[in-house]
Amino acid sequence: MALHIQSSMLDITFCPTCGSDEIKKVRRNWTGEVQGKTYTIPDLEFHQCPACWERVLDREALRRIKARVPAVAQSQLMARSA
Repeated sequence: MALHIQSSMLDITFCPTCGSDEIKKVRRNWTGEVQGKTYTIPDLEFHQCPACWERVLDREALRRIKARVPAVAQSQLMARSA
């Protein structure tokens, strides 16, 4: 499962990974594993595809994840300085 980042929450009509037109905007707890630790972000809004489980995040969702997952924030800083 990959994660795609969108600059703003657009009206996404198909999955960028599998092409399914079943992708939907959802609001639910997001759980991810980063560097061996599991994190949960409650009540996060993002798009998710029921066909392949792809998740598409906008900037606000990514901001909320970075605020609670230090490794994600650190990887963003390192990518900018490279």
